[in-house]
Amino acid sequence: MGGLLAAGCGGGDGGGASPAAGKAASDDYPVTVTDCTGAKTTFSEAPQKIVTSNASSLELLLRLGAGDQVIGTGFPPGKGTLPGELDAPAQKVNVLSQTVIPKEKLLGSGADLYIDTFANMNMGGGMGDAPTEAEFKAAGIKHIYLKSTACAAQSKSPVTDLTAVEEDITSLGAVTGTSAKAKELVTSMKEKADAVRKAVGGTAEAERPTYFFFDYDAGTKQPMAVCNRQIANAVITQAGARNVFADCDGDFKPVGWEDVIAKNPDWIQLGVRNRGGEAANKKAFDEAQKWLETNSATKGLEAVKEGHFLRIGSEQTTIAGVENADTVEAIASALYPGKVG
Repeated sequence: MGGLLAAGCGGGDGGGASPAAGKAASDDYPVTVTDCTGAKTTFSEAPQKIVTSNASSLELLLRLGAGDQVIGTGFPPGKGTLPGELDAPAQKVNVLSQTVIPKEKLLGSGADLYIDTFANMNMGGGMGDAPTEAEFKAAGIKHIYLKSTACAAQSKSPVTDLTAVEEDITSLGAVTGTSAKAKELVTSMKEKADAVRKAVGGTAEAERPTYFFFDYDAGTKQPMAVCNRQIANAVITQAGARNVFADCDGDFKPVGWEDVIAKNPDWIQLGVRNRGGEAANKKAFDEAQKWLETNSATKGLEAVKEGHFLRIGSEQTTIAGVENADTVEAIASALYPGKVG
């Protein structure tokens, strides 16, 4: 895989169904995956000491049943921010850094695999130098990516469905010997997305509601637009809406409130990051909504006047994962009452 979350840039070859225990047999290997440029990494057996760059790749491994193979992570999930059954095991994972794992700590971690959600440390914000591939090799660490996010900005065309995420899950399942569970997760995602597609398929493109993802936590002074290479664009599109910034090539881009006003969206998602509890999340959603309702630049927007707000968390919308399909359902249920849900 290459880049951030590994999806959409080609998947890994993966062995067949796993045994009853959920882990692959030895004849399911070798497994080969590629990065954003097509460079290959081959596994002759399942890795036993995995380090993840952040909470998104850690969450996928926990969902796959490969959490016992994880020895450390960067950007750890806050307490209560992962779904119930995943929270406790996530909190037990050794935290190597609250942000980007320092180069020397990563190389000396004892890992045999590093799963990277970042493309060339683009999301590192200058917080540290990434090891070179030669340094990874010298340390005995294989380096793969979650391509659905890592490769997204380099994609040649807009991302409009969840194929890339599903390929990441399939690829990680093959690498970690959990292909049976990966297939189960992907099948569930496809079923949800397909049901929404059938329900809203009769609505012409021009009649579909326009939609703005308001990244409240990115700051209110200058809004951050979700562009057409970001996984949120796929989520919004699959839900039968039109991302008002779908004409922006890339993943994210700072815009002006005048740009949002010119788009005048029908619906606005209050993009708030999980605070770790229902009360704290409600407070954050309330704050985001109140800001839009009282700010002179935004209170006249159609969506604001109509109260067309969606309270759906940022992570499940903008970070590739199993919950992207749930978000597709949630958005479609709000925009197409009676048709979905």
